[in-house]
Amino acid sequence: MARLFGTDGVRGKANVDLTAELALELSVAAAHVLGESGLFEGHRPVALVARDPRASGEFLEAAVVAGLASAGVDAVRVGVVPTPAAAFLVNAMDADLGVMLSASHNPMPDNGIKFFARGGVKLDDTLEEMIEAQLVHDWERPVGASVGRVRDDVAAVEAYVAHLVGSLGTGGSLSGLKVVLDCANGAAFMTAPAAFGAQGAEVVTINASPTGLNINENAGSTHMEGLQAAVRHYGADVGFAFDGDADRCLAVDADGALVDGDQILAILALALKAAGGLHSNTVVATVMSNLGFFHAMEAHGIRVDQTKVGDRYVLESMNANGFALGGEQSGHVIMSEFATTGDGVLTALHVAAQMVASGRSLADLAGVMKRLPQVMINVSGVNKARAGIDPVVQSAVTAASRELAGTGRVLLRPSGTEPLVRVMVEAATAEQAARAAERLAAVVKDRLSL
Repeated sequence: MARLFGTDGVRGKANVDLTAELALELSVAAAHVLGESGLFEGHRPVALVARDPRASGEFLEAAVVAGLASAGVDAVRVGVVPTPAAAFLVNAMDADLGVMLSASHNPMPDNGIKFFARGGVKLDDTLEEMIEAQLVHDWERPVGASVGRVRDDVAAVEAYVAHLVGSLGTGGSLSGLKVVLDCANGAAFMTAPAAFGAQGAEVVTINASPTGLNINENAGSTHMEGLQAAVRHYGADVGFAFDGDADRCLAVDADGALVDGDQILAILALALKAAGGLHSNTVVATVMSNLGFFHAMEAHGIRVDQTKVGDRYVLESMNANGFALGGEQSGHVIMSEFATTGDGVLTALHVAAQMVASGRSLADLAGVMKRLPQVMINVSGVNKARAGIDPVVQSAVTAASRELAGTGRVLLRPSGTEPLVRVMVEAATAEQAARAAERLAAVVKDRLSL
């Protein structure tokens, strides 16, 4: 059987790949594996269950809750909240594990299931493999008073908003700042406006009316054009866009120009360094970060620890080394003082606070780095497992890298969440990057086509 867990939980088309039966079985398996790992410490376990607004989240939530309760775990449903809120609440409520139902930035028909261990941390590969192995094992079912109980705690979201606001400290007022928030018709539709409003910002919201069917639809961090137009239309100082589960954030300056995750990470890195909070003078980023980010950090005396793509790998480096800040170009930014995972709303608040504290525009702050032209081509319908071993593909990568030596780079990466291969090229000019990327994408399509 192919590995179920990808880089961010188990994900697929709801009711086709991710069925109610699988969700129930995964929940039972997770309850047993985490229990046998000693994480429940001999007491009756409690699990927090959260979801984004997707329609399929309703039946998947029911399946997850049924699985947990049948395994003797008490389930607390907190309703529609961002993924980082689920992680925070697992820790704040002293729960033994958490379950988040979301496919993040994926389109509405998809959904996913991800687990958090005690403390609100994502599971490592070993625990995920143990959960998969547990799926085929028989188990003893509790009866009578030993079955799990189910309750709702919809007020828990207020604790998360208070946490977000509290992270800014006493000097974090956003008064005088006009902000547009694109909530992607997703999980941040309540929390993001509440947090910004509580700090005195003038807030305009777009795509904040989830129906269960419109999440990420021409909205949020994967469709920035709507936010760019709104910022210009309303004369706002800044705009922030979240994805469906609000664990990532991208921004738009007052002129409507995009500010990506690399630039956001650079802004926060310099702010933390100035405040003496950048541990070991190091920020964590993935190999997908723009070369301009690495150049900017070097120019300011900040070391960059590079990881594989995926916020879980960024977090692993941060936890292992005590680093305070890390993130991805896609907008996953982790501030370890306040969160155990990427948090889009938290990130947006701190960028906005930096604008107010410094008296500088977002465009000015983002100017700390110059992005090299970058072209990304997603090649679908291919055998992504062969991307790193096919000799013709590897020869084409080597040739393109040699051509760009000193002025750019090439990265070929199978997606961890989707059935495709990403071809990324950076070069001195957009035309040069596009030519190289198109050549490589054609080779990938020809050699790896299914």
